[in-house]
Amino acid sequence: MVRDVLNNKRIADRPVVDVIDEKLVDALALGCAVYGAGGGGNVETGSWAAKHALEQHGPTALVGLAELDDDDLILPLHAIGAPTVSQEMLPSGEEPGLIRDEIERVFGRPVAALMAGEIGGANGVRSAGWAAALGVPLLDADGMGRAFPEIDMVSMELASIVPSVIVVADVQGNVVTCRPVSGPWAERLARAVCVASGSTALMTSYVMTAREARGAVIEGSVSAAVRVGELLLAGGCSVADLCVHLGATRLIVGKIVELEREDAGGWVRGSVVVSGAGEDRGRLVRLEIQNENLVALEDGRAVATVPDPIVVLDADTARALGTDTLQFGQRVAVVAWPCHPLWRTPAGLAKTGPAAFGYDIDYRPIEQLSAPI
Repeated sequence: MVRDVLNNKRIADRPVVDVIDEKLVDALALGCAVYGAGGGGNVETGSWAAKHALEQHGPTALVGLAELDDDDLILPLHAIGAPTVSQEMLPSGEEPGLIRDEIERVFGRPVAALMAGEIGGANGVRSAGWAAALGVPLLDADGMGRAFPEIDMVSMELASIVPSVIVVADVQGNVVTCRPVSGPWAERLARAVCVASGSTALMTSYVMTAREARGAVIEGSVSAAVRVGELLLAGGCSVADLCVHLGATRLIVGKIVELEREDAGGWVRGSVVVSGAGEDRGRLVRLEIQNENLVALEDGRAVATVPDPIVVLDADTARALGTDTLQFGQRVAVVAWPCHPLWRTPAGLAKTGPAAFGYDIDYRPIEQLSAPI
């Protein structure tokens, strides 16, 4: 069932561009910020790193899964840890090469393509720079179609691909290789290594061949992010315009009046309260955070929940704000839109629905809670 959903629901049939260069990074970054649902890491620092790598190594090809041979080895890469820490403890730039070298040693063959573990946030935009630095193409796909806080919350896990080898590398040059027995164990082991490394590191999991990836990854996600970013860069894009493009619901427009945030266990956890303005005056919406925005509550009632992406936007520019960059007094709009159909399957909801994060809330699609604008 999972592979049928993934095969029948590609975000884009073919890449929107053939190559990604430093000129395209701004659009990619803005789109990745939207799909980050508040998490995935800060796209500003991520875009700087991607531009530097692309300027230094040249553009990277963006390829569809159909362009790879069955036995080609795909390397998913993504940062792990608390986004607030990653802004202060910047990577050395050596981590992707250390991980690639270890994977090629373990598997006994070269990496043919790189894939963003998640398209959301810095993980999505930095993947272009990682691919350029390693001299391999970037796959127009990812494992989430957004960002989630735990590494086993990916389409590959639902498609029964076991992360039999994970590799974590940190800024100090430490490289840790583990052979977990399952996705949840991969999360526990990698999170422990991450915390020991200062709550930020780079890692790979669910390394797979192109044959295994077919029907196991969310195709077209890089192209989708570029399209959103180009819309935002075109000028004059409003919150309403972005909602139309995404099929999103505007939950509230107002000002941040309460903000609690702490680094705990390798995540950013907390909450934010938005007080409505204009037609939303008198309303209060509370967002619960674990790197990403997990649930939106009004008067104790859920108005949006995972796995549907919930994003805080700048009310004037419609650009997405990460949970690590939210500030008291910011004028914001909170929007949500339907997630990829994979996450609404029974297996998807078991892995990423409200109950997976400890909430006693039944999942209801955002379309049923409020009509898109």
